[in-house]
Amino acid sequence: MLKQISKEIRTIISQYDENDNLIFNNQLIPISKVNFISIPQKTENKTIGFIDGGQCEIITTGNFCLSFIRVYSQIFQNNFKKESLKYEFYLLTKAIWKNENLFYESKIYSEQEKIIDENDLLINSTDETIRTGIERAPITKVTNMARRFAELALAQKTKADIIIFDGTLQAMYKREEKYLLQLNENIGAIAKSSSLFTTSGNNPTILLNKMGPTGCWLYRINNNSSFVKLHPLTKHIFRYEGNTNNLSNLINNCSDALFLGYPYGLILADKMARVSNQEKKSVMTRFLLDKENKEIISYLNSSNAHEILDRMG
Repeated sequence: MLKQISKEIRTIISQYDENDNLIFNNQLIPISKVNFISIPQKTENKTIGFIDGGQCEIITTGNFCLSFIRVYSQIFQNNFKKESLKYEFYLLTKAIWKNENLFYESKIYSEQEKIIDENDLLINSTDETIRTGIERAPITKVTNMARRFAELALAQKTKADIIIFDGTLQAMYKREEKYLLQLNENIGAIAKSSSLFTTSGNNPTILLNKMGPTGCWLYRINNNSSFVKLHPLTKHIFRYEGNTNNLSNLINNCSDALFLGYPYGLILADKMARVSNQEKKSVMTRFLLDKENKEIISYLNSSNAHEILDRMG
């Protein structure tokens, strides 16, 4: 059976047609070799700030969620680390009945200034930007919102000539546009994965890698989005959004052997922002060992069935 499956997969990935079309926003965009643009490498003395975030849900029940969020930015100049910024906060989100519907309301707890507005996180549990399918969104979706808003807000505090995010610059959540509109034109974002397809069902990054020229290049999808190759020897093609003038300065930061063609600054930002399981367990333990929190444990027992099954496995 596995041999039959392997054969089917080889058939799927072998589809290669230079006359293929990219499907983007329900429009067909012809793929052509003439649309590749070489990216020259620049040695300008510009500073580049790389931003990423991390999160964990410490305590989650059906009606409230306590999360921890960390966002981090690292500035590089000529591939040397300079200033860095880090913001950390706890987010307590609870379910409330309001205007004949269930809403999620959040409060931020931090020893630093509040980098985002708590009011921006008030959202209907059935809002289409957080809901999956026909069911109301789980309360943990608000943690994703808060982290995203915090990453965008951190860009305002990062004093660099160029700002690069991990991910995209597309608004995914309600009120996210507010934070995006505050960004300057020096912004770019690199997505490690892409959900785009071609009309033959192919992966456009694989197809473009086969068709593309040698060296570093970009393949423009529209005025804001491109596919890019940021090291001559890499096999990794990424989706890039934002100011393409940034790419020539970014190439110098994409030579790390562990992930050739991907900015080392984003690798570092991801590492520094990531919230480890050890950190999560430490905070959870300190919280639950408080004798005054005994009643909270009963709420946890109603929602931790998956964790129990995982431990049994």
